[in-house]
Amino acid sequence: MKELDAMQIFIRVAELASFTAAADSLRLPKSSVSTAIQQLEEMLDTRLLHRTTRRVSMTPDGQVFYERSKDLLADMDDLRTLFRHEQSQLQGRLRVDMPLAVARDVVLPRLSEFLQQHPALNIEVCSTDRRVDLVREGFDCVLRAGHLGDSNLIAVPVGQYYNVNCISAGYAARFGIPQTLDDLAGHRLVHYVVELGGRPDDFEYHDPALPQQTGYVPMAGAVTVNNSEAYLSACLAGLGIIQTPLTGVKSYLASGALIEVLPEFRLAPMPLSFVYANRRHLPRRVRVFMDWVREIMGEKLL
Repeated sequence: MKELDAMQIFIRVAELASFTAAADSLRLPKSSVSTAIQQLEEMLDTRLLHRTTRRVSMTPDGQVFYERSKDLLADMDDLRTLFRHEQSQLQGRLRVDMPLAVARDVVLPRLSEFLQQHPALNIEVCSTDRRVDLVREGFDCVLRAGHLGDSNLIAVPVGQYYNVNCISAGYAARFGIPQTLDDLAGHRLVHYVVELGGRPDDFEYHDPALPQQTGYVPMAGAVTVNNSEAYLSACLAGLGIIQTPLTGVKSYLASGALIEVLPEFRLAPMPLSFVYANRRHLPRRVRVFMDWVREIMGEKLL
């Protein structure tokens, strides 16, 4: 079992590219982490990691060992629960990433139900607007919206993310409600960028007359934000139009705080998928969690 523990330590060091960060993550002394890696390298008679003062990176042999270790540890997780048919026997750490709105509005409000069924699980939920590095940052699975460009990841479809164009009631009272695309020239867009300083998006729309094409309307805007919470808050404050997934604003539309505009020019639906690293076996706890999220998401994606 010592070798398995050392493999887990190596995986964390490789994913975080840091002995210190891995030690903090695993709640171990840094000296224990360094000793475990040294013993692994001596046992395997090869160098697994390049060490510099600024960064730790895997050697070619380290990359091979990393992939095989991930498979082996996943197999061990499955073996531990091979003859346990009760879902309550799921255990271990589960690290997931998902869009902030999904975590806030869908998953976290109901996560206690899942944990009541699986009390031995420890779930780490990351919700950020940036695209995380699933392998390097050690995520078991990631929920992503949009088309996937990572060919080395396995994708499991969850559904379609439907989008709406919204303004606040206060904005409508002050500036009116746009009725056509031409009206947008007299309105403001809350600009969204992943990194401040980047080029903000234009008003994007799906033209029903041209189903295979996406149109763009350049729009002025006094406010630029870089996360979905600020994006929604800016709209509620009357700072402009936003284009956002319907699931995150349903309650505001129902209360009248937000008003949908140009419904015939919604963005095309975005596919929503779980992605995970390409491996022979996926731990049962990951499969069960993904199935649960797909079930609760089903009623939220319409």
